[in-house]
Amino acid sequence: MTSLILRTATRFLLPLLLLFSLFLLVRGHHEPGGGFSGGLVAAAAFVLYRFAFGAEEAGRALPVGPQALIGAGLLVAVGSGSLPLLAGRPLMTGLWGQVFVLGFGDLDVGTPLLFDAGVYLAVVGVTLTIILPLAEE
Repeated sequence: MTSLILRTATRFLLPLLLLFSLFLLVRGHHEPGGGFSGGLVAAAAFVLYRFAFGAEEAGRALPVGPQALIGAGLLVAVGSGSLPLLAGRPLMTGLWGQVFVLGFGDLDVGTPLLFDAGVYLAVVGVTLTIILPLAEE
């Protein structure tokens, strides 16, 4: 049995926590934050959702399984570190380019952000793999 107050608050908090986790991810290259702390906040949001709505509803809220997030995160992190090899540069060298984003203009995007995104996905996957089975009844 869950509380009506917890369910109502979680409906508002889940999108805010996920948005904050993305803020931490993007901010992390130049300021405190990054893939690890953003991933922990995202995982905490899904754990809160699981406590409020139960295991079945939390499984529907997460579009893929935690193991798939771990695999995708490792693939993105290793791929971003190996991408400079295709350009004839040493492993883990930062490559930068500009991407036009409507409303923001040209943004500098590089392989460190891709690496952080891989860490983000892996941390969410590992944390949910550990915590969600512990929270089952």
